[in-house]
Amino acid sequence: MEKNIFKYELCGKDLIVEVGGMAKQANASVLVRYGDTAVLSVAVMSKNKSNADFFPLTINYQERLYSVGKIPGGFIKREGRPTENATLGARLIDRPIRPLFADGFRNEVQVINTVLSVDQDCSPELSALFGSSLALTISDIPFLGPVAGVTVGRVDNKFIINPGIEELEKSDINLTVAGTMDAINMVEASCEQTSEEDVVDAIMFGHQQIISLVEFQEDIRKKVGKEKVVVELKSIDENLEKEIIDFCSLPLREAIMIKEKIKRYETVEQVYADTEKYFEEKYHDSEDLATLIKEVKNVLNTTEGHIIRDLILNEGIRPDGRAMDELRDLSAEIDLFEKTHGSAMFTRGQTQCLSVTTLGALGEHQILDGLGLEEEKRFMLHYNFPAFSVGETGRYGPPGRREVGHGALGEKALLQVIPKEEEFPYTIRVVSEILESNGSSSQASICAGCLSLMAAGVPIKEMVAGIAMGLMSDGDNYKVLTDIQGLEDHMGDMDFKVAGTKNGICAMQMDIKIKGVTSQILLEALKQAKEARLQILEVMSNVISTPRKSLSKYAPKVEQININPEKIKDVIGRGGEMITKIILDCSNVKTVNDKMAVKVDIEDDGRVIIYHSDQSIIDKTKKMIEDVVREVEIGKVYSCKVVKIEDFGCFVELWPGCEGLIHISQLDKKRVEKVKDIVRVGDELIAKATGYDKKGKLNLSRKELLK
Repeated sequence: MEKNIFKYELCGKDLIVEVGGMAKQANASVLVRYGDTAVLSVAVMSKNKSNADFFPLTINYQERLYSVGKIPGGFIKREGRPTENATLGARLIDRPIRPLFADGFRNEVQVINTVLSVDQDCSPELSALFGSSLALTISDIPFLGPVAGVTVGRVDNKFIINPGIEELEKSDINLTVAGTMDAINMVEASCEQTSEEDVVDAIMFGHQQIISLVEFQEDIRKKVGKEKVVVELKSIDENLEKEIIDFCSLPLREAIMIKEKIKRYETVEQVYADTEKYFEEKYHDSEDLATLIKEVKNVLNTTEGHIIRDLILNEGIRPDGRAMDELRDLSAEIDLFEKTHGSAMFTRGQTQCLSVTTLGALGEHQILDGLGLEEEKRFMLHYNFPAFSVGETGRYGPPGRREVGHGALGEKALLQVIPKEEEFPYTIRVVSEILESNGSSSQASICAGCLSLMAAGVPIKEMVAGIAMGLMSDGDNYKVLTDIQGLEDHMGDMDFKVAGTKNGICAMQMDIKIKGVTSQILLEALKQAKEARLQILEVMSNVISTPRKSLSKYAPKVEQININPEKIKDVIGRGGEMITKIILDCSNVKTVNDKMAVKVDIEDDGRVIIYHSDQSIIDKTKKMIEDVVREVEIGKVYSCKVVKIEDFGCFVELWPGCEGLIHISQLDKKRVEKVKDIVRVGDELIAKATGYDKKGKLNLSRKELLK
């Protein structure tokens, strides 16, 4: 296959697609160049249908540090497990693409994106999304796309498509939206308390550009696209399907209507078990009994979904009896543990999150070894989802894609209200432990995280709460659901998470299982979410209404001073000698790594931040540093101590680190034969600073103060 090149101008930059030049043994591959960013996207499909009960789709986003001219840090000089950003990049691509495959499609598909070069103003993630969609579109894989995505910013009240780094710094919206020609199917955003109407306008503004990118992909498909292969979709005998539905529908409906989650799940499981047992006994002589039982399970699952949809869409009934816009029971509490810096628990129905905030020195920030310009971050939110939270056993180990994604969303929401480093010079870590889950645990993490920050005394700008919205649609009719539980999420068409303050939206994330949603549905969902958010904020404010004015006695106290940046070298000393001496002397420890040692962070702009739980140690450290950088004023009188005697005069110490010379001629008004006749080592006296010699040494005079 010869190489074909296609060009499109996107926001003043060339989007160049090369087809047929690389990875030619795959079903399809494209090299996408956007500005100086380059991503290779490759799509491959298995020839055989999988026996799995789900569509086995894998989408990878592989960062290569050579793309930004870096060598990996650490001992092993090669890329290892995906970074958090790479995991989020893979999720960003997966979410809009996954719904665009036919029901029953079971051939394994892999889409591998390798980042080869990065231009910081041209998103490699969105380039990979475009490349993934295009590779699937021109391949013989039966993909129902194409799809594309853009970032929308807003500067001076004007929307911008794919803003650069400098523009994003000025923007109050950072919204990534993906969709097809007809509708939106993925949204990810962080906003500075933006109104619902403005967010919808930004989404629809982005969709206009998406339409053009989809048309560009269709033009390429017409020229180089392969004919789609016909694959066997997973299906079941219609007569058997009807027999299963007739047997299970009524008991399944009764089980679904049980309000209490555990009892409902147990009853639903019993219906499944009874149905499987009945058909296993009836068709015990079937040639492939195992496959038949698997089909029974699939029909049961589908029937359960149809019943829930029918209840909500046609009868206006949710499984737990709530109204469409009704929240589950809410409760919150703080200060659960004595030794932690801040703790809180938030419960919404059968979803419960424990959140703990820890404060540390700025030097404890997270170091990032990735493709972006950001090298560190001082605010982190980590989300843990143990199997016991849903009453199951499971794998325990490093965080998976779900944990990373939910943690990033919570971090994005709360980051909007975190005080700047200059106002609150701490590294801040929030950990969310999900203790129970029945839907919307990521949003419970935001509520609990906000409460724990306030309990810890972090002066956040506003209180933040989150809520998850759902959707049931049959194509003609739809219902927007507030505060979806697990069953409605699993069987529904949309999971729309919205977090914000009383003033507006801070973060949101939308995933759907249908081909897309309209602006009308988006606006309705956002308005319903705002009503719910205000109710949640009221419950939270009843527990703690403003951040505490003081920190926990176990949290490190902090004091910040500013010094002349030229004096930083003096504070550090040769090989760190001076700062080490200060830390050891003030903390009364033997090593700077001792947990009781005072922490000192020195910034390039001259900020010196001192941390310790004991204020007296902070005060002592501060004085020693101020003494090191303190400058002598010529003509001023100082108290000083004799530290050394020479034939030509004596050396005196004005304060630790500052010495000067009183020449023998400046010791007394009368002639002095020997220095020892006037002073001895250890004597304290007063002297006047008279200036510096050619070598920069300080000179003082005792003589000028004598009458």
